[in-house]
Amino acid sequence: MTDKLQPHQFRGDFRADGLRFAAVVSRFNQFITERLLSGALDALARAGAESGQVDVVRVPGSFEIPIAAKKLAESGKYNAVICIGCVLRGETAHFDYVCSESARGIQLAQMDTGVPMAFCVLTCDTLEQAIDRAGSKGGNKGFEAGLAAVEMANLARKISAAKPQKKSAPDSRRKHK
Repeated sequence: MTDKLQPHQFRGDFRADGLRFAAVVSRFNQFITERLLSGALDALARAGAESGQVDVVRVPGSFEIPIAAKKLAESGKYNAVICIGCVLRGETAHFDYVCSESARGIQLAQMDTGVPMAFCVLTCDTLEQAIDRAGSKGGNKGFEAGLAAVEMANLARKISAAKPQKKSAPDSRRKHK
């Protein structure tokens, strides 16, 4: 009979104590991005963050978010970065390029730096869809991104602080098939 495996589990929590956050916000479609930013700041405040723990950086559009997010992460000042933008489908392929490259750039910045980045770049077909996701019927995706930033910052901190588990030597008498 074998003992039931009980792995150590890591979970982030929703307390902003001692954490620093940055939000990178696109000015393009500002009517939407400001609502998303308000939602993110509300989530951070509800998690206990105070003014001195949050910085906001404005960029021209969603395409510029990744470079600013990476620079912020590389500074070592922030535990998480919230990336806020809104891209609305137009009549050309420009929408596809901006959406794809913004997402890819944010993901690469996150992977390169190890600093969690909450993705809050809306990619909507219509302004009405964006409004719904920025505080109307669909809730506020900025609020959700703020909560994700707090949770991931805590999770990253816990994982980094974990001590490596001692590995036991495998039993050489055991035969594997």
